[in-house]
Amino acid sequence: MSIELDFSFLLKDEYPQTIAKGVWTMLKLTAWCWLLAMGIGTVLATIRMSGTRLANAFVASYVEWHQNVPVLVHVFIWYFGVPAMLPEPWRNWINAHDSEFLCAAIAIGMVMAAYVAEALRGGIRSIPKSQFEASRALGLSYLQATRLVIMPQAMRIALPPLVSITVLLFKNTSLAMAVGAAELTYVTREIESTTFRTFEIYLVSTMIYLSISLLIMAVGRLLENRYRIKER
Repeated sequence: MSIELDFSFLLKDEYPQTIAKGVWTMLKLTAWCWLLAMGIGTVLATIRMSGTRLANAFVASYVEWHQNVPVLVHVFIWYFGVPAMLPEPWRNWINAHDSEFLCAAIAIGMVMAAYVAEALRGGIRSIPKSQFEASRALGLSYLQATRLVIMPQAMRIALPPLVSITVLLFKNTSLAMAVGAAELTYVTREIESTTFRTFEIYLVSTMIYLSISLLIMAVGRLLENRYRIKER
């Protein structure tokens, strides 16, 4: 039994435009998730630096919850559960502003924030405590010392795991198709159900995901080399 590949259907009708829209939605979703993950992850790492038991317990609980529950479950919770508990005006606003995209972005971003927080925590722990103490002795507040002295160094040290987390985040955006967000995996399934050219369309989708993942890794490698040269 032989398989005859035919990619010509991808150039017909509205399929090229549909794939392009799916890629664009995927990239937007990745960007929003990444910004949310980096923002929340940085805040969590900063809170944990305080060293208080309550802060450590809060951040540890957040990390354990988001790392040990499947990402898809979080997406379902945010899409089906959270809006139902909100006041009706808020729920109507969410429904009117692409709720599938919004809820998926929040869910994936908050999950990946747990990984970012742990990566930054590792970077912070590798910095001598004397630097923070010296910053405080120079008159910097806790937040100023964290923002101007500790975090820039922690970011550089944690850059390799942060690049891996970014790739993982990018791949996890495909789970948004479960709630109807029209990203690449969603439109791939729609095209397959229409054309029945399963192997061809999923191969194209796979190559797009692979290309972007390799691009993210290449950019990460360039940043690592750049900072390594500066340190030398």
